[in-house]
Amino acid sequence: MSDIYFIVAGAIVGFCVGVTGVGGGSLMTPILISFLRVEPHIAIGTDLLYAAISKFCGSLVHAKKLNIVWPIVFWLSLGSIPASLGTSWALEHFMGGAKEYKKLLTIILGAMLVVTGLSIVFRHKIEAFFNRHQHDVAGEALSTDEHSQVILKHKGWVVLMGVALGVLVTLSSVGAGAFGIMALVLLFPKLPMIRIIGSDVAHAVLLTLVAGLAHMKSGNVDTHLLMMLLIGSIPAIIVGTLLSSHLPERAIRKVLGVTLMLLGTNFIVNPVKAKAPVSSVPPATVTHTIHKQ
Repeated sequence: MSDIYFIVAGAIVGFCVGVTGVGGGSLMTPILISFLRVEPHIAIGTDLLYAAISKFCGSLVHAKKLNIVWPIVFWLSLGSIPASLGTSWALEHFMGGAKEYKKLLTIILGAMLVVTGLSIVFRHKIEAFFNRHQHDVAGEALSTDEHSQVILKHKGWVVLMGVALGVLVTLSSVGAGAFGIMALVLLFPKLPMIRIIGSDVAHAVLLTLVAGLAHMKSGNVDTHLLMMLLIGSIPAIIVGTLLSSHLPERAIRKVLGVTLMLLGTNFIVNPVKAKAPVSSVPPATVTHTIHKQ
């Protein structure tokens, strides 16, 4: 397939990310699989590195503005990084290679897309719930030492959440953003939302990078495809961000959410299956055997 298609795909995803803030992973992977016919394991592996590179710029901005709570990133990574590496190892050694486990990957991807689509469509209701939850426990702002004590108190849950994210993101390339933010809000309701987002983005960079490199080791990353996607998406993210205030963001989000739910349902009902192995018996031999019978 011509490179222009992949550049256009990158531009579409980049523009949507710039306008709506929706994670690129939830859009890029289904586009690559459904429309550009990229094998699921290649799409997921390549998209993980794409996410790591694209999120890195955002993490730098958050770091500069001191929006990252590094102890949260540390405890999340303590669970997610080993879980990601373990998941990649298990897939490679117990599922017989990429050709055998791509059906599993597409089913899990489908489930994650459905949940992500629901979270996009009902974003405002979810945010209202979180705001009420934060308001119910609101009190005086915590000092740095008090934040550290709260984080240490919940470190077990943070590590466990990291493990879940490590497994799900490695299998589907989706979920590092939405699920991480929801869990962190529930665990740390007094932490400002901007610091939760900053911490989640910083952790997502680490997780997608490790998961992407693990997929690369297994041969699941197409570096040429990765470059084409970045060429298309980086300028489009800038354009989308600049135009975001002039476009109907809520309507675009609903369309994206419904689209992701439909794609996810299709992946669950009709998972991509491994191609049947090609017979090693030469045609001439087969013909000779038939005549002989």
